[in-house]
Amino acid sequence: MAQLLTTSLPLANESIALPEKSCKLCGVQNLEDLMATITVPAAQARQGSLVILATTIKVRDLVRDGFYSVDTLDPEDGGKGYQRLLNTARARRLADYIVAGQDTKDAFLPTSVFLATDKTLYPNSTNNTVTIDTDAVGPFSVVDGQHRLEGLKLAAERDERVLDFEVPVNIATGLTPIAQMCHFLIVNTTQKSVDKAVEQRIVARLTDALTFEDIPSLPRWILKTVEKGEVDKALKLVDYLNSEVGSPWHGKVQMANDDSVKGAVNQRSFVKSVIKFVLTPNNPLGAFKDFEKEKKAFLNYWKAIAAVLDDGESTTLYKYNGIELFCRFSIPFFTRMFDKKSFTVDMMQGALAQCFEAMDGEWAGVGHPEFWHSGGKSSFLNAAALSVIVQEMALALHKTGLSTDVEL
Repeated sequence: MAQLLTTSLPLANESIALPEKSCKLCGVQNLEDLMATITVPAAQARQGSLVILATTIKVRDLVRDGFYSVDTLDPEDGGKGYQRLLNTARARRLADYIVAGQDTKDAFLPTSVFLATDKTLYPNSTNNTVTIDTDAVGPFSVVDGQHRLEGLKLAAERDERVLDFEVPVNIATGLTPIAQMCHFLIVNTTQKSVDKAVEQRIVARLTDALTFEDIPSLPRWILKTVEKGEVDKALKLVDYLNSEVGSPWHGKVQMANDDSVKGAVNQRSFVKSVIKFVLTPNNPLGAFKDFEKEKKAFLNYWKAIAAVLDDGESTTLYKYNGIELFCRFSIPFFTRMFDKKSFTVDMMQGALAQCFEAMDGEWAGVGHPEFWHSGGKSSFLNAAALSVIVQEMALALHKTGLSTDVEL
């Protein structure tokens, strides 16, 4: 953007020399375009305590620097943020469509973009407009519509006519950052899907925020999940395994919005299995009543599993079937460890070895590293087979614990 080098007022009959066009994307050609203030038509709608301004804004204003920002969930920054990663291919497809419709004037985008600010905007009820000073209220957070905005931005770079394309925009005012995140979750779970791993991260953050921040009204099923705290606890267990040095899972879990980790299990599958089998009332791990001890015991369990079964090529041990099997098996196994009153790696490793030695029949190979090699038998297990194997492992574990000095 060109900068105004003087603030002196013009003399009478003296004209102002306007700057040359300096922003190809925004089409800045005059003083008005350089200003951060725009006035647009607006209608105010109240939905409970939520105040929404329904308006239309031209692309040239939407794509100005600092008009909006996207709070992307960053796996490298402790899972902060809440938006999914931008799908550039999806944005380019929209840009192609918008540009192609400029000659025929049949490109349309009726779905509104949802922006939010924690500031208050005051509409003019006399002429049904609202004046937006982005220096004062911006940048707006994009709650819904980041792909539409990126597609329009790409289209405007290719065809300046797109700068005058008007976009329906709903602006929520006075919405705190935590409330903005809640509304993103509502829009993307009740109206359209969002990556389950991103959803898990948001639910966990809301669970942490329950004690300290006001949470907007959420759909009952979302609120119930947040209050229960299972997603938050499961996610913390998985994060611990993935981040702890010396863990067999160190750096192997593909977290939300992280495309850099390949060949291992993804966060959503691991968290789902932990919730389903590890954080259940019949799993004695919760009897510790100390989450730090629970994390340590769960890590030692996987260290023991890796010590027995990982020969460096046992890659499927760290995929869905390995996760599912050993999360299920943790119920009888942790029960045995509580009987022994020990959760050390050595004690668990010995118990696992004895269990595998006691197995016979079709699934006896589950206790050998070769079973878990890529392309091996473990790669082709279905849910029914996993259930049978867990039963066989539990039976073998029970056999190893039976005393031979029993009197009747």
